[in-house]
Amino acid sequence: MAQRSHERGSVTFFGIGLVALLVFAGGFSLDLWRVYSQRRALAETADAAAAAGANGLDLGRYRAGEGIWLDPPTAEALAWQNLAEQIDVEALVGMPVVTSSDIRVDVELVGSVELTWLGAFTDDGAVEFVVRAESGPLAG
Repeated sequence: MAQRSHERGSVTFFGIGLVALLVFAGGFSLDLWRVYSQRRALAETADAAAAAGANGLDLGRYRAGEGIWLDPPTAEALAWQNLAEQIDVEALVGMPVVTSSDIRVDVELVGSVELTWLGAFTDDGAVEFVVRAESGPLAG
């Protein structure tokens, strides 16, 4: 078939560009979804550990009529126990940090996700994030 003078292959060039754009957008969205998903999972883990720690009440003070307060060693032990029982900690890096006082329990987790597509455009090929949760006893 003879090529006409006004047909220069511009549709082919446009199609190749569109496919390249779709591959890039797909890889970008896949990496972002993995980071979002792992961050959400670690945030839920931290929330659960902080809520478990908030159950570590100081029963002596409560029975003495001093109100509802936490017993820091018990609260931290409950938070650590909950963290040890969590199974969705794939992105967890390093040791969690659990601290408590008379009024609240704080849990901090650091996560990291290796990038697949976007890793080619970054120095270390990973995204690190920190999630924090706090909880305390509520009267009611």
